[in-house]
Amino acid sequence: MVVRLPFWCFWSAMPFTAIVIWGLKVTVMSFGLSVVECIATNILCWLMTVLTVYVFLYGRAYLAFSGLDQGISRRSMLLGNTAFNAVLNAQFLVQIGVFTAVPMIMGFILELGLLKAVFSFITMQLQLCSVFFTFSLGTRTHYFGRTILHGGAKYRATGRGFVVQHIKFADNYRLYSRSHFVKALEVALLLIVYIAYGYSQGGAVSYILLTLSSWFLVISWLFAPYIFNPSGFEWQKTVEDFDDWINWLLYKGGVGVKGDNSWESWWDEEQAHIQTIRGRILETILSLRFFLFQYGIVYKLELTGKSTSVSIYGLSWVVLAGIVIIFKIFTFNSKKANFQLFLRFVQGVISLSLITALILVVIFTKLSVPDLFASSLAFVATGWAILCLAVPWKGVVRSLGLWDSVREFARMYDAGMGIIIFAPIAMLSWFPFVSTFQSRLLFNQAFSRGLEISIILAGNKANVQV
Repeated sequence: MVVRLPFWCFWSAMPFTAIVIWGLKVTVMSFGLSVVECIATNILCWLMTVLTVYVFLYGRAYLAFSGLDQGISRRSMLLGNTAFNAVLNAQFLVQIGVFTAVPMIMGFILELGLLKAVFSFITMQLQLCSVFFTFSLGTRTHYFGRTILHGGAKYRATGRGFVVQHIKFADNYRLYSRSHFVKALEVALLLIVYIAYGYSQGGAVSYILLTLSSWFLVISWLFAPYIFNPSGFEWQKTVEDFDDWINWLLYKGGVGVKGDNSWESWWDEEQAHIQTIRGRILETILSLRFFLFQYGIVYKLELTGKSTSVSIYGLSWVVLAGIVIIFKIFTFNSKKANFQLFLRFVQGVISLSLITALILVVIFTKLSVPDLFASSLAFVATGWAILCLAVPWKGVVRSLGLWDSVREFARMYDAGMGIIIFAPIAMLSWFPFVSTFQSRLLFNQAFSRGLEISIILAGNKANVQV
């Protein structure tokens, strides 16, 4: 894994590293452990930190779907017992130990004094050091967890060199898609479920306080590579990155084609670590968690009311199968001209029929617009679960003749994730001051002025050539 970030952010994150090194020294002196053992222990602690967040959020999602959080809160209010609410609101205490820098502040106070320590901490937050540290937490967690599940430990370059070149959007997407982006969107989906179906006695303010650091984790994992990417918000670079990403996404793979040039080749490379039966079984078990969203959301729709019949869950699978068939029809391609004309006609008729049916269902049934949004989230999670189950058992899926459909389905998911990440970057690139602010944030004033002048000269050179 190559982390191509400017050397500036590594320098800014040095206080975090200093605290880690200080902790390692204390451990070595106290218990006589080797440095390698201490580093492994430290990485294991980071892994447990992220796993704790996952377990807690999935626990909150289960409480929200089952209605236990509301029942416990009402029961505690009737009985005057505050212990139940203390357990439900334990997330705030968890966040204090997970994402805040209390040990770092204490170390600064001991070394610099109270006032200088507070000033140093504020300066670090303005320099977005917490964003970089949170992102690096996800990097270590992903690769350490993959090694535990599948083995194959090897050296991963961390890019500690001084880098000022612009990294393309497609390059960052290839590097961090599975390690950060997928996990960030999963956490975001859990938070959306919590705000939609969870119960909080304090209302919106309580929700913000309880989920603030989790949203910070989501934003850091999604956008940190682009925040620290030189010229990441320059409009011309953004347009070029989008064209390059689309070409990479649609380019067909083949023998000898590298993952840097084709999405299909990259997708095959991302599955190379799944080789053993043990790894396939573990991946299958972990992928089952995504079915929780569909099972919980289906029974929370206004259309289903308070019914808990199993047939409702079965009907949701029928709807999902219909969506898959429609997707297959719209992605089917044939070189025959006559069949192409017929296929376009069928696709047009299906599109008009779906729109008409959807409008009629919303008007004449209890299905509401929020139900449509919730159902789409449930089906997105279920579709990703099916993909995660198909990848470990590639041989079985290929023997059934479904591998090409799975690959196109996965391409659609990567396209959707890319659009979600790229849209805010494109919107911010419309405003020139954002690029100027980023350059000033990443580099000193003299280098920022030189970078702006080079951009102007490059634009004039292009105009002269035209």
